[in-house]
Amino acid sequence: MKQDRQHLIRSLRGRRSKGEDEYAKPFFKWAGGKSQLLYEFDSRFPHSLETDALVRYIEPFVGGGAVFFYIAQLYPIKESVICDINPELILTWRVVKQDVTALIRLLSDLQEMYDTRDEALQLDLFYQIRDDLNRQKPSFDYETYGSHTIKRASQLLFLNKTCFNGLFRLNSRGEFNVPFGKYKNPNIVQEKNLIRASHLLTHTTIIQGDFTTCLEYVTSSSFVYIDPPYRPLNKTSSFTAYSQEGFSEQDQIRLMNFFRAVDKAGAKVMLSNSDPRNENPEDHFFDDLYQDYVIERVLAKRFINSKGDKRGAINELIIRNYQE
Repeated sequence: MKQDRQHLIRSLRGRRSKGEDEYAKPFFKWAGGKSQLLYEFDSRFPHSLETDALVRYIEPFVGGGAVFFYIAQLYPIKESVICDINPELILTWRVVKQDVTALIRLLSDLQEMYDTRDEALQLDLFYQIRDDLNRQKPSFDYETYGSHTIKRASQLLFLNKTCFNGLFRLNSRGEFNVPFGKYKNPNIVQEKNLIRASHLLTHTTIIQGDFTTCLEYVTSSSFVYIDPPYRPLNKTSSFTAYSQEGFSEQDQIRLMNFFRAVDKAGAKVMLSNSDPRNENPEDHFFDDLYQDYVIERVLAKRFINSKGDKRGAINELIIRNYQE
């Protein structure tokens, strides 16, 4: 099991070696992804996750899904529930689950279109697809699943693989606004990984909505991992913009009430968040908010920053309702 964990963590981090390609990993690159913290998380997962005592895994802010892929492939859970408020993200998860072959076909077409162009025409293709995606958003039918859904998922994945830093970011109008990344040979299709991910999603319920939507799925045999948009480290931090609604301090308080409700339901629950004491040692926002629970600080690297000298080790909070 230890070797399996090491291989999977390396795969989730994008550091492939022999024997590691057999795992499914996130198909969306996601700012704030948790692959770098899986070693820290794994030692703090409830011990009962290794038995059949916990049969349902729930993740209310799934994002790119690094923790979901890790748990679903290494632990004997029977079903998962993943949720996110971002309709574009959830749309793509649903297409990977339901129509991966059609999605791969569209991505292959986009790969060929990209690869046969010079850089100037690649840039034109990128902005053409980005503009098309944003132009359709106000009238796009997210409720009805169909060929338009699959096409939009292919556009989103194409942009995610070819935009700057592989980010997913929306402006206040809900428009995708990341610029072109100038990659020479991006792997847009990732066929084998998408197929593995699709198989892994067979017993997974996918929900688009507020995190509170997950509460109805929580039982005493559930493990809930919560990875919300972070409370900004400082006033200039901007990477909470994964949805146009943002995530305020009032939302953080609502989340604490959700955490408490999950605890009262008898489930195991773990939450991660940025540590405000990285910037202000006197800021005890989360220490006060979760004072009734287990709070730990672990080191994490800040990869997403416009300035290279700001990418360093910082404390991250891990909060649990159990001691094991």
